Order: sequence, then structure tokens, then C-alpha cells
Amino acid sequence: MLETILTQVDENIFYAWESWLGDWLFVISLGLFALELLVVTLRKQMNWRLIGDSVSNFITLYGYLGLSYLFLATFYVSAFYFAYTQLSITQLPLTGWTLAGCIILADLAYYWEHRFMHRTGIGWATHTVHHSSPEFNISVAYRFGPIDGLLPILFHLPLAMLGFNPLIIFLSEAIVQLYQTMLHTKLVKKLPAPIEAIFNTPSHHRVHHGRNRQYLDKNYAGIFIIWDRLFGTFAKEEETVKFGVYPQIKSVNPFIIFFHGFFKLFQQMRQANSFSQACLVWVKPPGWLDSQLNTQQVKSKTQ
Repeated sequence: MLETILTQVDENIFYAWESWLGDWLFVISLGLFALELLVVTLRKQMNWRLIGDSVSNFITLYGYLGLSYLFLATFYVSAFYFAYTQLSITQLPLTGWTLAGCIILADLAYYWEHRFMHRTGIGWATHTVHHSSPEFNISVAYRFGPIDGLLPILFHLPLAMLGFNPLIIFLSEAIVQLYQTMLHTKLVKKLPAPIEAIFNTPSHHRVHHGRNRQYLDKNYAGIFIIWDRLFGTFAKEEETVKFGVYPQIKSVNPFIIFFHGFFKLFQQMRQANSFSQACLVWVKPPGWLDSQLNTQQVKSKTQ
């Protein structure tokens, strides 16, 4: 049986696996979230802000899904199949081995996609939604921005050009995303050292959500933390993590949460001193414009 799965898999099985993962992991996530709420209640830390924040997380999820399904129906899926059939250097078979290879490469693609989302204005405008919660629980994993489903295509489409069937790519993406979901918890502290060395863990991902200075832009990994160790973006959880973004979003209004990143991006464009500077706001790191404007002010004062 194992040999059959590793050497050849019917495409209907990949459909079934993806459907099973999507359905049951969501149920498991809700169960873990209920456990987290129970622990918070027993510790007498439950408050209306936490409840409102959690409700808003799921509302942003449905907003993201609505926009993503519209995009998926018109472009996303067809783009992968076009790349696979017309632009690929080969066409790999549907096997367990190709799935394993695709998961590793999809995780590497996710690392660079995630890093892009943090280090560009357009990426952060949508991804800041996910980081804006001052809480850290399973519900935060479902806190998405407006175009979180659009930008990943830039990083995952090359997998189809390498010859991976879109079915395998979509399943691999789902596995990476679902693995990430389970990391959003404070209930799990540190895992055994060998696991912490190779895999992303709740401890590593808490660092990623931290607004502590030493935690900023660290631990982008999906499944394997080795990418961060390899590319110099790893940080260990040491001091207590402060969750959220600068400045803090002091609202549980899902509309404000969902669009605040783009409101801020457009505000920065209006503050720019030139058209080229306004355009660069989209591709430069967050905070770049403030640095430029401060430098220009200093120069003008010294002249």
C-alpha cells in the first residue's frame, strides 16, 4: 500500500486529501480555540476585547474568502494549469514522492512570500491585518487581509513551471497553511530541542508575531524553521512576547481591521513629496517613507 502511494496516486485521492484536511483541521482548530478560551476563563483573563477581537478574526476570514474565491474562479487556478501545461520544463507524475518534494519547495516558496509580505508596502498593507491583533490564539490564524490570497501566486507559480501538477501544488499549499494555523497558541511552550531546531513551533511563531524590537521581521518559516536559520532571519523566544503592531489598532471593528493597512498605505502616498516617491511606497519596506521625509527635513534645516 505504502509503495503504491509513493509511486502512483490517483488524482481523486489528492482532491479527497485536500478536502479532508480543510474540513477536519478547521473543526480541530475550533476545538483548540474553545480550549484556549476555557483556559483564559479559568485564569479570569476573559474580557470583552478578547471576545470582540476573536469575532473580528472570523469576520476578516470570510471577507478574505469572498475576495479569494472571486479571484480563484477567474484567474488563480487557470494560471497554474496554463503554467503546468504550456510553460513547464517537464510534467512530474502524481506520486507520494512528488508530493513530499512539492511540500518542501512550497514551504521554501512560502518563506520568501511571507518575507515579501513583511518587507514591501503592498505586502504589509494586506498582511498587517494578520499581525494587528494584540491577542495570540487559534482564531488569530484566521485573521486575513484583503489580498492575502493574491500575492502568493508570484512565489508558487514557478512550482508549476518546474513540472508539479497543480493538484499537488494546491495540496502542498494547504498543508503548509494548515500547519501554520496550529502554531497560533500560547498553550504550548517549548518543544524538545531537535523539533525546535528543525520545525517551526508555537514558540518560534510567537516570536514572529511579536512587536518587541528584537523580534521584528523574524521567523518567516511555514513548516521548517531551517529556512530562517539559513537566511539569517531566526530569533529565539527569550523575553515575553508583546503581540500586535506599531501603532496598535485599538479597535475590534472588522472593517477597520480589514482595511487599515491600505488606509495607511494611501496616507503615505499623499505624504510623499513626488510621484516617484509615492510609487516607491508600494515596494519599499514599511517605514521607508518616514525615514526619507525625516532625512529631507534634516537636510533642509542644515542648508
